[in-house]
Formats: sequence, C-alpha cells, structure tokens
Amino acid sequence: MKLSRRRLLAGATAGVAAPAILHWPANAAEFTYKCGGSLPDGHPMAIRAREAMQLIKEESGGRLDITLYTNSVLGGDTAMISQTIAGALEMYTLPLDLLAAKNPACGIFGVGYAFLGYDHIWPSMDGELGNHLRGLAEQIGFHVVHNCYDHGFREITTRTKPIERPEDLKGLKIRLPVAPYFIALFQRLGASPTPINFAEVYSALQTGVVDGQENPLVLIDTAKLYEVQKYCSLTNHIWAGIHISFSNIAWKRLPPDLQELSEKHFNQKALQEREDWQTMTQQEIENLKSKGMVFNSPDPKPFQDALRKTDFYSEMKNKSGDKAWALLEKYVGNLA
Repeated sequence: MKLSRRRLLAGATAGVAAPAILHWPANAAEFTYKCGGSLPDGHPMAIRAREAMQLIKEESGGRLDITLYTNSVLGGDTAMISQTIAGALEMYTLPLDLLAAKNPACGIFGVGYAFLGYDHIWPSMDGELGNHLRGLAEQIGFHVVHNCYDHGFREITTRTKPIERPEDLKGLKIRLPVAPYFIALFQRLGASPTPINFAEVYSALQTGVVDGQENPLVLIDTAKLYEVQKYCSLTNHIWAGIHISFSNIAWKRLPPDLQELSEKHFNQKALQEREDWQTMTQQEIENLKSKGMVFNSPDPKPFQDALRKTDFYSEMKNKSGDKAWALLEKYVGNLA
C-alpha cells in the first residue's frame, strides 16, 4: 500500500499539479507531513496530538496525513528547530523557551516564580503574552497553533529535608540543567547550583555530589530518583508548555480548509491534554508516595518576595525586553 502511494505521489510531482477535487483518491495524501519532537511516546501531548492527526486525516478525506515522531528520533531539539525553520521538517512540538537563543523574550516563561499557579498560566498563555510569543516564533520561522499543551511545573527533591521556605535553599547543592535562567534563579535564592547533564543526575545524588535536584514529577519517577531522594517539595518554581508548530514554509503550502482543520483539532486536543496533565500529576504524587517519597506544598509567595529583594527580576526584565515584560506583569502583577 505504501509503495503504490509513493508511485502515485511521484507521478503527481512529475506533471502539472492536480486541481482541487471534491473526493481525493483513497490512500493518496495530497500533503504528507512529519512532526518531530523530543517527548516520550506516553506523554499526554503525544497521545492527544496523534488523536488530532487521525481526525485531520479522516476529515480531510486523507488529503493531509501527519505522522508524529517522538523520543528525538528525527534529531535533537536544536537540529529539529533548524530543520523546521528551513522547511526540511514540516512540523515540530515546540517549547517556546528553546527559541530564546534567537529572541530572548521567548524565554520569559522560564522566569522563576513569575507564575504562582495555573490561574496565571492559562490566561497569560492563551492571551496577549502568548500571542506576542507566538508572533515572535512566526518571525523566526514557525506557525504556532494557538492553544498550548501542558508540560507541567518543576519541583524540587532533596535527600535530607523538605524545602518549606526560601531559607531552606541556603547553601543547598542542587543539580540544575545547563540553563542560565535556572542558575540565576537558584543563585539568587542562596542555593549552590551545580550544572550536571541529566544522564549523570542519579549517580550525583547517590554519591552526594549534590543534595537535591529539580524536575517535573514524571521525570522524577521515570529516572527512579525516588531511590536516592526522600523529599519532594511542590515548589512549582518554573512551568513549561509545548505548542504544535508548523514550518512557515509547510504551513503556507496548505490550502485554507486544511489550515482551518488543523487549527481546530490541535486546539481542541490541547484543552483535553491540559486536563490529562492534572490527572496524571495527582497519579504521580500517589505513585511516588507509594515508593517512599514524602511530599509537601510550600507557599510560593515567600520565594517570590525573596527574589524581589535581589536584582533577579530586573535582570530578567533586561533579558526579556520591555514589551514581553509588560505583558507578563499584566497577568502576574509587578515583579521588578
């Protein structure tokens, strides 16, 4: 079946482009798109995005056939970003903050303790701040579908004590990714950040090179960090979201009806995925408790207040730019 479709596509590209017809031939996609990403296969976004892709294929009569490739099988994020901008990869599951190297404002959701919960997240991401960031992504080379998929808050785990207040971070040797926003955040809170690649985190915690680390709950579970960490503090210090995006080049190739169909289903599935994430978070907490982890939920406000006494927010404002920062403060209040 695949061979016959390939022959059909080869024949179509060899001659004059076929006019739009009401009933596209069965099993003959007019547009065959690949969507790359680094998420694991079982991530709620991967599940819901595949559902959207199936609905798009069915409702388009097979004209638009999208295949999702997870687990970085098409390359690392940096490579996929370059491929999507160039049009070599038609679609990509885009964490907007990864575009910060091309426009620093795109990293604004990585500003620690700017968002004190989902009451801030979705109004800002679905509203003017998100629209501004999606517009910046368009300038870089991505058509970003409006509704964002949830990738959750990051939490702190420790070996010897829970984190209840900012003072508990003083001198804590904490593993961080090699990310300037993260390092600046924990430095200002008095911790001793130690950038380590994730592959080395377990052994670093096991041998006491570091006392703690921070990651989403799902990663804490899958990496078995509960074996070398006792406490998990739901600090919610940084939130991450991921958007379905098209290469501008690939998006402009689609006729308006297929663009509309894509927007409709990817947006609807994003809202369902947000609910999935909340359910999964509660399941992960219970799962990790059963494996011996002790949970606490510190008030984020004292952490934000502690950062206000430093130059952290003014530094982040300078990095993000006045426009993005003004939109951020519209939703979360004055920070700097």
